[in-house]
Amino acid sequence: MNRLPEGFVYLDEALPGVCWDAKYASRDNFTGDAVDGYHVNRVVGSREMADALRGAVLLAAGHGYTLLLWDGYRPRRAVDCFLRWAQSPEDGRTKARYYPNITKSEIVPLGYVAAKSGHTRGSAVDLTLRGIGGQPLDMGGGFDLMDTRSHHGAEGLPPDAVRNRALLRGIMETSGFATYEKEWWHYSLNDEPYPDSYFDFPVR
Repeated sequence: MNRLPEGFVYLDEALPGVCWDAKYASRDNFTGDAVDGYHVNRVVGSREMADALRGAVLLAAGHGYTLLLWDGYRPRRAVDCFLRWAQSPEDGRTKARYYPNITKSEIVPLGYVAAKSGHTRGSAVDLTLRGIGGQPLDMGGGFDLMDTRSHHGAEGLPPDAVRNRALLRGIMETSGFATYEKEWWHYSLNDEPYPDSYFDFPVR
């Protein structure tokens, strides 16, 4: 039986009714490969973040939606993997989908990949809203799209996407989370239990 460090939980167990798709455990992410430290399709977070997310689950359900989680806790080795990828030669495999208007070398300076990630402290989550039919709501751009379309307040989005982003933001802020202005899907717990710790245990 795999055990997590004290203070961490599997969010898929802790949040009844939540949906998840751990993108970095598969090749379906901006690197094009499974990322170091992710061995299974599960999402982990601090116990405090799980407690706050229970409120978000209830608020989403009140609107007829569920939460779809893509990432929570992120091992330090995964961040290092991202940084190595960003410095590697361009092979074009994922550019059109994830960073169509910038180069790899701009991804870190522009803030789309951080050298020190809040995810590694266990209290940040990437997520969206999922409808009754099982499909994610239209947010005007996909997860990890490194583009100005992903910014809060981006111009030129369809009205439905604007409303959906506002709904998700309202749910998360009411539940004790803060936004990251360049990524509509990323939220950080306001009262982090480990604000100065960067963990590196794998997700197994």
